[in-house]
Amino acid sequence: MLSRLRRDPWVRFALVVLVCACAGWALRGHWEQARDAASALPLWTLPVAVLSGMVGLTAQMLAWRALLAGLGSPLSVPVAARVMFVGQLGKYLPGSVWAFVAQVELARDRDVPRVRGTAATLLAVGVTVAAGLAVAGVALPLSSVEAARTWWWALALAPLLLAGLHPRVVRWGVRLVARPFARFREVAEAGPLDIGGRAMATALGWTLVAWVPLGLHVWVLTWAVGADPWASLAPAVGAYALAWTLGLLVVFAPAGLGVREAVLVVALAPVVDAGAALVVAVLSRLVMTFADVAWAGLSVLSTRFEGRSAAPEGSRPEAV
Repeated sequence: MLSRLRRDPWVRFALVVLVCACAGWALRGHWEQARDAASALPLWTLPVAVLSGMVGLTAQMLAWRALLAGLGSPLSVPVAARVMFVGQLGKYLPGSVWAFVAQVELARDRDVPRVRGTAATLLAVGVTVAAGLAVAGVALPLSSVEAARTWWWALALAPLLLAGLHPRVVRWGVRLVARPFARFREVAEAGPLDIGGRAMATALGWTLVAWVPLGLHVWVLTWAVGADPWASLAPAVGAYALAWTLGLLVVFAPAGLGVREAVLVVALAPVVDAGAALVVAVLSRLVMTFADVAWAGLSVLSTRFEGRSAAPEGSRPEAV
């Protein structure tokens, strides 16, 4: 299946059309749900929330890029952005695994061995989950006791997962997982999967940075629907960190659909009523879907422009 996806341009084109259609359908559906609520907000609210979400996604992309470079396949920022943001549109298909498959295959087009692309993507998921639960574990017990009580088991995993990000643990885990596949030619050609502490620290740092703007987009929306701006800051950041993380783990829900909303409604209960919290959850879904689609489009345009600028006179630029 993967080899056919790589060789057959029609299969790839059909998949791209399907993914874009699903992302567009999701964006349209979220807009219909949020249209009335959005029309009642100040005009600045949604643009600021979208920009904040896009900044957070940028930091997550830089974390994945750091892991990939640490494994031996560095990519430029524009190319890494295109691979990640276009690949991430696959999460709008049922089963979040399609986003990972697309990301690995797009990286393969840039001479990144599949085994490295897979390792970097899985490590990025591990870093995201550990950092997200850590942020939620700090913010929610002090600001949203009900959310902390409901999902205590997830918050309790944060210290263990953070300890699991130690380079020695990561190297052992990666080698253990790769051992059954060591006889495959592509795995052998990729060389040993080794990653240093600097790459892991950089990825963790960028991921922790990402939760600031990602949480702020929920804070902006919460503030706009009537919450106290100071009292709602910690619940908003902690709620979205937990909601994103649990939504990521429920792989059968496209982009965590339903999971994020449920977590946000409970976690935001101390600062807004259930109706307003549901409005924030729906608006957040709209904002982040728009941010995903916008970054995918911008990253494709940026690499097209880069290819044309770098192409020598008389040569054809790289096709998308």
